[in-house]
Amino acid sequence: MPLHPQARDYVAQATSDSDAGLSALSPAEIREMREQDPLAPHRGPLTKLPFVRDERAGEVPIRIYRADPGDGPLPVVVYFHGGGWVFGSVKRNDATGRDLAIRTGSVVVSVDYRLAPEDPFPAAADDAWTVVRDIFARPAFYQSNGSVAVVGDSAGGNLAAVAAWQARDAGLTLAHQVLVYPVLDVAMDTPSYTEFAKGLGLDAADMVWFVQQYAADADPADPCLSPLRLPDVAGLAPATVVTAEYDVLRDEGERYAARLAEAGVPVELRRYDGMVHGFYVLPGLFDPAVEARDYVAERLRASL
Repeated sequence: MPLHPQARDYVAQATSDSDAGLSALSPAEIREMREQDPLAPHRGPLTKLPFVRDERAGEVPIRIYRADPGDGPLPVVVYFHGGGWVFGSVKRNDATGRDLAIRTGSVVVSVDYRLAPEDPFPAAADDAWTVVRDIFARPAFYQSNGSVAVVGDSAGGNLAAVAAWQARDAGLTLAHQVLVYPVLDVAMDTPSYTEFAKGLGLDAADMVWFVQQYAADADPADPCLSPLRLPDVAGLAPATVVTAEYDVLRDEGERYAARLAEAGVPVELRRYDGMVHGFYVLPGLFDPAVEARDYVAERLRASL
């Protein structure tokens, strides 16, 4: 279908990272610019919760959210933010963490994983796995009832998918994995990369730059980098995959969902027609973001 009118307005004003000349800036300059975040008012309200606390899982900074005023055990949702593995933070995604806690009724653990290029692959994936392992190892600390899910958008979806197969291989049972327009194959050779290469908010050239910062000289077929290349996906956690129609990452997300289904993994794929990359974290700009958040929360509540 055509671009949604809200998506059309968004891309008319958006500047791609390649056009913004991020390659000429230092990582610190990029992050400072991103943390100023002119889109902050559109990320949702910073709803006051009875419990928000900064902690550490090993050496990894995390922020824990709880909307339930009690102190009994609850399911835990681990959230990994997007940002091309280069920028983004718990602070920048504070509204998303709060919203997820409210919608799911779970303890939400938002992860401040290390960023590239100072900490290239596999630093972010290692941090993601450290947090997931810690939640299983210390359930009382997290007020966990033992039911754990992972959620990530964009590069965070990559980390969630990697953590999901690492959990399977370690004998840890995840209740669910939610992958929102995830990066799942750094080959970047799908038809959607050609069809939506430029002018829709996330250009193909942007992704090339992000992958260069994070992956450096890593093997692009390494499933810690490209989970779509995982030889065997049987036995992975039940999944929800969300894609946007006008997104270079669309096809790899949908291919992954198809692979999971073929392997007998319970999975639902939902494509948001007319939408562009990033819509999910901007409910103030995109009405379908609210619908997508309701859908993801419903899937999580059912599985947790």
